[in-house]
Amino acid sequence: MKVSAKGDYATRAMQDLALHYEKGPIQIEDIARRQHLPARYLEQILLSLKRAGFLESKRGVSGGYYLAKHPREITVGAIIRTMEGPIIPIFCVGSGPREICIEEPRCGLRDLWADVRDAVVKIVDHTTLEDLSRQIRTRQEREGVSYQI
Repeated sequence: MKVSAKGDYATRAMQDLALHYEKGPIQIEDIARRQHLPARYLEQILLSLKRAGFLESKRGVSGGYYLAKHPREITVGAIIRTMEGPIIPIFCVGSGPREICIEEPRCGLRDLWADVRDAVVKIVDHTTLEDLSRQIRTRQEREGVSYQI
């Protein structure tokens, strides 16, 4: 499974908002600068995340985006599915109606790909934005790095 730039940028932006959760609305330019993302593309991504119910926004000088839920309530899996669709490494192991593969009766790979899907799903569905924030803060403390404004 390959996560597109859209999925990666969405996850990075949400991680950034989680790291700054207590600070109120964050402007797109600040997220883009800290995460090294193109602001115009990020704006489209944040609008998609807002429509999906992950974000709220506030207009005005002190406006910006903020998480609609606590970081512990948002999983990486939910973000990825919103931006990318189902998490499947190959078409034959999707959860919906699948295409018929003429090799299926003698294919030894389908079970492998299903195991890969299940492992990825387990990790991303059990990793919250709070978990990512904790990992980042631990790494920053260990390395003596701070990304705070």
